[in-house]
Amino acid sequence: MTTIDLSSNHFEGVIPKTLKDLSSLWLLNLSRNNLIGDIPMELGQLNKLEALDLSWNRLTGKIPQELTRLTFLEKLNLSQNVLVGPIPHVLQFNTFENDSYGGNLDLCGPPLSEQCGTSDLSHVPQPLESEDESYFFSGFTWESVVIGYSCGLVVGTVVWSLMFKYRKPEWFVEFFEGIYPKKMRMSMKRAQRRRT
Repeated sequence: MTTIDLSSNHFEGVIPKTLKDLSSLWLLNLSRNNLIGDIPMELGQLNKLEALDLSWNRLTGKIPQELTRLTFLEKLNLSQNVLVGPIPHVLQFNTFENDSYGGNLDLCGPPLSEQCGTSDLSHVPQPLESEDESYFFSGFTWESVVIGYSCGLVVGTVVWSLMFKYRKPEWFVEFFEGIYPKKMRMSMKRAQRRRT
């Protein structure tokens, strides 16, 4: 699996540390959900990751220093969370736009104009819910989503190929025999109208 885009699904819970096992992953988009807790430092093990979008969640804590290991990372969006503390001070993280960190009022350091040590971090919000990692996205684990999708794809492909291998289904033939001749007649009528 090379890409995961589970954005805008209203998922809840913490980001599972087991995502680190998807070593060929180059895009991870979990934006616009209701994810809570810290950004797992284990995401720093996804050494092929080129795009990471965790924006518009309720993630808390600091940006893990381990994310600086993502040397191929070209796109980063951590905006609109409740992250705190300094942005990791490495050249790569300083190249991302301010928008990548926007909405995190207690983040500081380059590329932001807010210098570390000048803001009051005493009002760091605590997570509102339990951060039990055993239930990701309210009981639906990402493994369940992948397994369900894979099984559906395999079963659907097998059924579809068997259906056409042994005989043409009548509904399919009737459907296309009814549509294509009708479309042909309509296009011929249009062509005749244009000529006259």
